[in-house]
Amino acid sequence: MSQHHDNIAHDEHGHAEGMDKKGIWRIFFVLLALTALEFLIALGFVHHWQILAKGALVNTIYIVLTLVKAYYIVAYFMHLKFEKSSFIVTVSIVFIFIIYFIILMLTEGNFLLNELHPHQLWENK
Repeated sequence: MSQHHDNIAHDEHGHAEGMDKKGIWRIFFVLLALTALEFLIALGFVHHWQILAKGALVNTIYIVLTLVKAYYIVAYFMHLKFEKSSFIVTVSIVFIFIIYFIILMLTEGNFLLNELHPHQLWENK
């Protein structure tokens, strides 16, 4: 019985691909560079030198950089890159539904904010 458990444990660790220290440091420096770029844009280009104005372009740049950082964190530090493709598809579909429901709730909330008008419960006589 214990040999059976040893074989299962050996198989779980034998097929798992992992990252070595060099790969971890590479991902760390990629994330550090992306964070430094975000700070450079926020503090340098927008506030100090005023090359970029606050608005849709800057927000889009922040969102893209944040999504790239989220990809690196999920793919490498949460080991999703080393999983089977079916599991990656499953997690991605759930993530897409969560984003869809957030957008749906924000749209519905905006509609309710603009269309519903407060009314008095009792008319003034």
